[in-house]
Amino acid sequence: MSGSAAPGPGSAPCRFAHYFVLCGTDADSGLEPDELAVLYQWLEADRHGKSSDTANRTSVQVLIRDNEGENFDQSPLRRTFKSKVLAHYPQNIEWNPFDQDAVNMLCMPKGLSFRTQTDNRDPQFHSFIITREDGSRTYGFVLTFYEEVTSKQICTAMQTLYQMHNAEQYSSVYASSSCSMDSLASSLDEGDATSLAKLHQYNSYDISRDTLYVSKCICLITPLPFMQASKKFLIQLYKAVTSQQPPPLPLESYIHNILYEVPLPPPGRSLKFYGVYEPIVCQRPGPSELPLSDYPLREAFELLGLENLVQVFTCVLLEMQILLYSQDYQRLMTVAEGITTLLFPFQWQHVYVPILPASLLHFLDAPVPYMMGLQSKEGTDRSKLELPQEANLCFVDIDNHFIELPEELPQFPNKLEFIQEISEVLLQFGIPPEGNLHCSESATKLKNLVLNDLVNDKKNGNIPSNTINVYELLKGNETIARLHALAKRTGVTVEKMTITAPMAEKERDVKLQCEEEELRGYKLNVQLREVFANRFTQMFADYEAFVIQAAQDMESWLTNREQMQNFDKASFLSDQPEPYLPFLSHFIETQMFATFIDNKIMSQWEEKDPFLRVFDSRIEKIRLYNVRAPALRTSIYQKCSTLKEAAQSIEQRLMKIDHTAIHPHLLDMKIGQGKYEQGFFPKLQSDVLATGPTNNNRWASRSATTQRRKDRLRQHSEHIGLDNDLREKYMQEARSLGKNLRQPKLSDLSPAVIAQTNWKFVEGLLKECRMKTKRMLVEKMGHEAVELGHGEANITGLEENTLIASLCDLLERIWSHGLQVKQGKSALWSHLLQYQEREEKQEHMAESPVALGPERRKSDIGITLPTLRVSLIHDMRHIQNMSEIKTDVGRARAWIRLSLEKKLLSQHLKQLLSNQALAKKLYKRYAFLRCEEEREQFLYHLLSLNAVDYFCFTSVFTTIMIPYRTVIIPIKKLSNAITTSNPWICVSGELGDTGVMQIPKNLLEMTYECQNLGKLTTVQIGHDNSGLLAKWLVDCVMVRNEITGHTYKFPCGRWLGKGVDDGSLERILIGELITSTSDEDLGKQCRTPPQQKSPTTARRLSITSLTGKNSKPNAGQIQEGIGEAVNNIVKHFHKPEKERGSLTILLCGENGLVAALEQVFHHGFKSARIFHKNIFIWDFIEKAVAYFETTDQFGDNEEDVLLQRSSCKTFCHYVNAISTAPRNIGKDGKFQILVCLGTRDHFLPQWIPLLAECPAITRMYEENALLRDRMTVNSLLRVLQTLQDFNIILEGSLIKGVDV
Repeated sequence: MSGSAAPGPGSAPCRFAHYFVLCGTDADSGLEPDELAVLYQWLEADRHGKSSDTANRTSVQVLIRDNEGENFDQSPLRRTFKSKVLAHYPQNIEWNPFDQDAVNMLCMPKGLSFRTQTDNRDPQFHSFIITREDGSRTYGFVLTFYEEVTSKQICTAMQTLYQMHNAEQYSSVYASSSCSMDSLASSLDEGDATSLAKLHQYNSYDISRDTLYVSKCICLITPLPFMQASKKFLIQLYKAVTSQQPPPLPLESYIHNILYEVPLPPPGRSLKFYGVYEPIVCQRPGPSELPLSDYPLREAFELLGLENLVQVFTCVLLEMQILLYSQDYQRLMTVAEGITTLLFPFQWQHVYVPILPASLLHFLDAPVPYMMGLQSKEGTDRSKLELPQEANLCFVDIDNHFIELPEELPQFPNKLEFIQEISEVLLQFGIPPEGNLHCSESATKLKNLVLNDLVNDKKNGNIPSNTINVYELLKGNETIARLHALAKRTGVTVEKMTITAPMAEKERDVKLQCEEEELRGYKLNVQLREVFANRFTQMFADYEAFVIQAAQDMESWLTNREQMQNFDKASFLSDQPEPYLPFLSHFIETQMFATFIDNKIMSQWEEKDPFLRVFDSRIEKIRLYNVRAPALRTSIYQKCSTLKEAAQSIEQRLMKIDHTAIHPHLLDMKIGQGKYEQGFFPKLQSDVLATGPTNNNRWASRSATTQRRKDRLRQHSEHIGLDNDLREKYMQEARSLGKNLRQPKLSDLSPAVIAQTNWKFVEGLLKECRMKTKRMLVEKMGHEAVELGHGEANITGLEENTLIASLCDLLERIWSHGLQVKQGKSALWSHLLQYQEREEKQEHMAESPVALGPERRKSDIGITLPTLRVSLIHDMRHIQNMSEIKTDVGRARAWIRLSLEKKLLSQHLKQLLSNQALAKKLYKRYAFLRCEEEREQFLYHLLSLNAVDYFCFTSVFTTIMIPYRTVIIPIKKLSNAITTSNPWICVSGELGDTGVMQIPKNLLEMTYECQNLGKLTTVQIGHDNSGLLAKWLVDCVMVRNEITGHTYKFPCGRWLGKGVDDGSLERILIGELITSTSDEDLGKQCRTPPQQKSPTTARRLSITSLTGKNSKPNAGQIQEGIGEAVNNIVKHFHKPEKERGSLTILLCGENGLVAALEQVFHHGFKSARIFHKNIFIWDFIEKAVAYFETTDQFGDNEEDVLLQRSSCKTFCHYVNAISTAPRNIGKDGKFQILVCLGTRDHFLPQWIPLLAECPAITRMYEENALLRDRMTVNSLLRVLQTLQDFNIILEGSLIKGVDV
């Protein structure tokens, strides 16, 4: 934070505090109800479609932290009234203008509150943060206390309000009227006052009997988060106001001192300045240390517990929506700041409002990642809190130690070891890792046990609690010895003094200049942060290697920032240990990671971002100390080794104070004003506080010279660099890329501003949609392929999953923007359900079968698949029937995946939104889905995703039952359409097969259900050759997945039957995915060209037409074909495992290895029909086997002989195993099996030379055949040799029944 908080050039950023503010009640304006609350009521009314004046009349109970607004069901003491900034000093600072509305709202988020002498009136401390639109931050520290009301007028007004209120309560209790409560309101309501007794007890204010108190607050606004020091200063001021004696100097002296005379400590130094009663010490980390953070992490861990905190931390890293919920503002702030501190070196880039004022509740509607804190009310039930969107929400109930996480949250890498390491640090400091539940006794007991152990552990610097002689303590410690000598001189005796542990600690206080406890807090903070920072240093140790530095100069980089890929994500992920991937693949898509990489690239041209500088220097350090090669990623957990030195540097700074500020002193004030009155904060003299001292003290002059130097440098860089305004514009654009509205404006809350904010959201969502769809396309196709309009569009696996998950998240956010009434956790699914309900009603009313028109229309050409109906409702029903999915968010995601796979996402959503009456009912006017033009563009962007094939549904839901439809298409002209024998079929896919299924007699179409087969690869089809018409000529088999609509064609073009073709009774067909081109298909505008790897021409092997009718390929083409087929297999194995396609297609498909080798064996094959009988390659193979089995003549060289013998043996063994297999496979089918087994077991290069030298070759092959040419055979062997290194696994269907 220190990086972003430092004000820009032209300022004097050296002051510790920028403003001192006083807020409270304004005696002149009296009691005003909180206007912001009224505005909120107006918004609520708008939400419910009422006019705003009725909203004020009816007591709409508003979701406001203490039911602000003139809400007459509230007892007047519980109502909130308008607070006001009573004074702030100085009036304004140019580099940090005073934002009165925001400060007032955040100092008193609930407005003014009243108490009587019977109520608890302890002062409360809280802090806040104002984030400006450019992301820079200012911190506020507030102490709220109660002051007696002296204004008669206000007391009387309160009495009157009470009388009115009680009268109304009586009547309402007797009438027992039920008030209409908004669910939100009731969640934060006081609880219905049920009995009159209760009413009396609580609702009493009697002007004659009771003293009325009102809240007032004092606040410091500072550029850096010095929380501890500011808190001490404010508490001392408050003590001065309430103590019996007036303070040593007027309060103005102390305030003037902290505003104008206390500088910020320089980096790496500590500073002492003076409060009213005692000195206050603060310190600031050096340039190479972790940035300043002063919020106690101890509290954050105690409040949430370690496990929960790490889960919330993971949600923050993945930029989910985080809603913190607690009664206590400071807790909200502590957890929010604690977690964002731990993000180092990354920074939260989105909406950040740790304390959400009541009037800004509509911000929970923001369709962007946010981190917000909402104040809960005592006794409120979480279930009553209705939030606009929960699909991607991490809900953190701080007070109840409870979190709700989004579904499918990936684990943080090495989570268990990480938690173990943090808990070791926590236990050293006596903090139980499970957190400190205020209600659980065991937790407290455990804590005490641990603390006792620590207290009695001398090494830890604590002292056993028994009494000890001081001399024991003093021996050998010169600092204490000097103190002791001093004490003696001043007459204090310590000889006989016995001390208990706390006294001993006080003794040390003198030495440390700040309380032991505080030092422990600082040490714990820094050690915990070191552990977290070390995790990122280890995980991203070599991130630099993957940064793409494309641009030559800053200007060209900034102008083309949107089009540029600046981080090589795929290579980075391929380098990471497998278990890290689910988390990392999401994380590198976040805005915080993108900004981090942008800063890295920008650092070529300008000063490094402070966070980046520290992080890079740590990586350097790791490289120096680490012996391991930096290129090797390891998942071995490496603990943080810098804990000790980090704690020491802080301890040294606090032991030896580097700077001391000027003491507070008397100012030139008018006498008699601002008289001290116990319990009342005096009216300060504004003239002395309006400006600082004129004398040129040393730090002011020092800052002036550095400022002049900076100005000179700046002018210089402006001359040589870009025009600064232009650069700033580019920078802003670059930083806001993908970010929507960075920060809500807290000050101006007119409806116009709210509308404009929503408009920014709409624009941001559209931009994000454009970026995401483009990213998904580019990932799928690769840059070149997109430009050339082709490419193997088939990435699967991790990268795709991440992108699709982030698309689901974007759609959920779009659907929850501007929602009127929320139902269920998923806004999209809720909309779909309401649409389904309406459509089904209309269907029942119409009840006409016409809708099914095209469903079963058979085409005139003969049998084909009936057209699959395109219907949004149908797809929803498929999802609803999936018992595996238990939640609405899950159903919405499954539906998006299914629509994406069917290339119907854009079309379905268009159909969903075409019902305008429903959209109007569900969404407010400003919602994204009701902005015509943006909605059209959004659907258009989604339409572009139809350019690639996704299998994101099939590949994720692998265990569901899926209906398939199969159609067998015979060639009628040449054979009978139906066979008399009993045909059977078995369909296989990447995830399994159907098993053998009998095809019903006389039917060529069948439907069946089986567990998801994944992408389909092969079909085995055959029959038992019974009956008269047993021969069957099959053109192809078509199989369709009835849920996703994916249709596969399995070309055959061969006979099945004895004594025809190659005598095969069964064939293995290789499938290819085809794309639908039917006219009825509504989706025809969004179809893709067919996949490159499987052209749709059916595979007609040249085997049947050996008479030479079709043009045969020449020798050159055949050799090329072999090279191509082998090359494709090599490429297949070089892809990441999750991204490989089907190996079966590469082996047995149209241009596969089997087909290429068939061409080699056919070249020069003497195929004249001998007695009208075709001769096949298998005939040659069998002759070769017969020869090998009978002969014993091999070469002379003994080694060669052994080798050839073993090769002959395996060859004969394999061929015989195939011939005797219990399958009715034809001769070409047998050759296919032989090639597949030979490839798998790496025997092909040994077998081919045997065949080339076998005597049968001269009888069966021409002189010019390739197999008879030594050179060609050798080059063929060299090519096949390249497959030796790969572990080839064959699909079961290819080699079923063959036992080798």
